[in-house]
Amino acid sequence: MNIFAAFRARIETCIRTLIQEGVIGEGTDLSRISVEPPRDPSHGDMATNAAMVLGKFSELPPRDLAGKIADLLSKDADIASVDIAGPGFINLSLSPSVWQGQIAHVLKAGKAYGNSDIGAEKKINVEYVSANPTGPMHVGHARGAVVGDALARLLERANYQVTREYYINDAGSQIDTLARSALLRMREALGEDIGDIPEGLYPGDYLVSVGQVLAEKYGASLMEKPEADQIAAVKPIALPMMMELIKDDLDALGVRHDVFLSEQSLHDSGAVDKSLVRLDEMGLIYEGVLEPPKGKTPPPDWEPSPQTLFKSSQFGDDSDRALKKSDGSWTYFAPDIACHLDKFERGYAQMIDVWGADHAGYIKRMKSAVTAVTAGAGDLDVKICQMVKLMRNGEPVKMSKRAGQFITLREVVDEVGKDVVRFMMLTRKNDAPLEFDFVKVQEQSRDNPVFYVQYAHARICSVIRNAGEMFGAIHDDDLTDSDMSLIVDPAEISLLKTISAFPRVLESAAVNHEPHRIAFYLQDLASSFHSLWNLGKERPDLKFIIEEQKNVTMARVSMIRSCAFVIASGLDILGVRPEEEMR
Repeated sequence: MNIFAAFRARIETCIRTLIQEGVIGEGTDLSRISVEPPRDPSHGDMATNAAMVLGKFSELPPRDLAGKIADLLSKDADIASVDIAGPGFINLSLSPSVWQGQIAHVLKAGKAYGNSDIGAEKKINVEYVSANPTGPMHVGHARGAVVGDALARLLERANYQVTREYYINDAGSQIDTLARSALLRMREALGEDIGDIPEGLYPGDYLVSVGQVLAEKYGASLMEKPEADQIAAVKPIALPMMMELIKDDLDALGVRHDVFLSEQSLHDSGAVDKSLVRLDEMGLIYEGVLEPPKGKTPPPDWEPSPQTLFKSSQFGDDSDRALKKSDGSWTYFAPDIACHLDKFERGYAQMIDVWGADHAGYIKRMKSAVTAVTAGAGDLDVKICQMVKLMRNGEPVKMSKRAGQFITLREVVDEVGKDVVRFMMLTRKNDAPLEFDFVKVQEQSRDNPVFYVQYAHARICSVIRNAGEMFGAIHDDDLTDSDMSLIVDPAEISLLKTISAFPRVLESAAVNHEPHRIAFYLQDLASSFHSLWNLGKERPDLKFIIEEQKNVTMARVSMIRSCAFVIASGLDILGVRPEEEMR
């Protein structure tokens, strides 16, 4: 139950009464009415802008209209007080019974509490990771993987039909570099001393096994063939092995995809040509010469040359963009357009891409292309993940020996665990830099957010076990019969208010494609719970378990059980397991 949506419905009922009375005009648009927590909690539990946005539909000034709405709301038994602020904002304070009643809603729904129907089963495609298949995942990929996977989980909870997609960049010069690097390792497997890995090739030892497979399959005979034939022979072996390596790394993080779309397949199937023919038929492609990059000194070898260009500037981009180079080869932009057209034709009008920080400058052209090639019917949202800075007790971490150039995702997961990595990657908004300290993320203190949230859930489980030992087995179905009116202390009501906010937070996070909001909320919920726990140490009357007062104990067990459900539900969105005991 979204309590904010429920009270918005009550406010709309009051407004319809005023429409019937002629105070507000017929045909009034109610869509802009919002009901939200006030910025200052001292102003009440909810605030609405109803009088402000409906003022133009009434002859009354907004503040006077607010008075009319407030008079009707004050008759609602669930509303303790109604206040008008500023030019016409209406602040509501709810009766304690409203918050007490939320416990039963949570207990009935369990981990499904907060689920929303706003997605209405619409199809949505979330593409994330999509790293070049040239080696193991690094920690930067980990952030994009977690953001994308948590976003997919979040959208599913909001009743979207989600497809998780990985776009394999298996065409282009980096794949040729992979093949040459694997050929070097094949020579090593055949007994040759290859010395230091030459500049420009991939140095990591993850290619040793690829070289061994090549040596077993071809022996030295492959080296006698032209380089183009060598590269062609290596790709069918090296690329699947790299993708298996990547899938294993992602699996260690609990990340799985539904679809793997090959860039090369788009070339081979003619999909790239098809997408450009479509744009050409719209009059959006021409032969021209691009100006040098604005605000930058052109590279020494830059010279104006004719290229096939897309009229990206017609759709909000800074300039038109090249699709074909002067030598006739495709730019990366061309197959990317085909990729998104392919998604659209598979039924995904809504698309979300999660990219690394180095692709931020690519957003405008890609959104322009999607708008153009789908004739405005497709919508692309791009989420940029900023870099992750790895630290160890405040000192930068040295690069990996295994990868040769970076710290691998697997090394991070192996050291601190999947759950820690996933939660920590969502403790900052995706477009803000993130610092990951191997020491701090394993501390058992309130300064470590993943521990703080997990500890709240474990503490609740411990209290319920202790209450069961004292009063007999406790079952969730029985807790709904508890006398919730015994939950009266302001600190308890504060916890219930935080619990009740979860459905609104989930919907807002889903609409804005921001899974980090769930992590932020969980930290607030954990803080509210731990505060109540600590208060019980100072005030015996606020302990969760009072042996002489079973009714009070059961009411409080019901309250914290609902808290545990919400913590577990939120952690599930993040892909993190709720702990029942801290070790």
